[in-house]
Amino acid sequence: MSITIAFGADHAGFALKDALVAEARALGHAVEDLGTNGPESVDYPDIAARVCAEVAAGRARFGVLVCGTGIGMSIAANRHPAIRCALVHDATGARLTRAHNDANVLALGARLTGLEPALDALRTFLATPFEGGRHARRVAKLSPVTETAG
Repeated sequence: MSITIAFGADHAGFALKDALVAEARALGHAVEDLGTNGPESVDYPDIAARVCAEVAAGRARFGVLVCGTGIGMSIAANRHPAIRCALVHDATGARLTRAHNDANVLALGARLTGLEPALDALRTFLATPFEGGRHARRVAKLSPVTETAG
């Protein structure tokens, strides 16, 4: 089944992002490449915001973000309502975050994760369904908090 995936990276992650985009296309998926596409310095929160907007609006089923460590992108992404972004380093993390957390954005660190593990993580993330069941109750608790603790 073909889906749309929004990709974004900062200057440290653009080369890995390009490889992930090529893999997603090879798998038959539609791709939105929201940059960046070179080594010139950019601010990762801006890229994360673009990708998250596409996912939150339903124009993309999933998002994939890449920076040097993946940490900044995952923090930036998780500030957006309706986004559950997980930083993973391998296929096991990708499988579990889809199955248990219904993650809709994948974050990877180009300086910490090699090409083959990143490609495996992407393929696994895209192929793994959310298990629901006991996990659905927990995921529902991840919705934006509207009350403040006293």
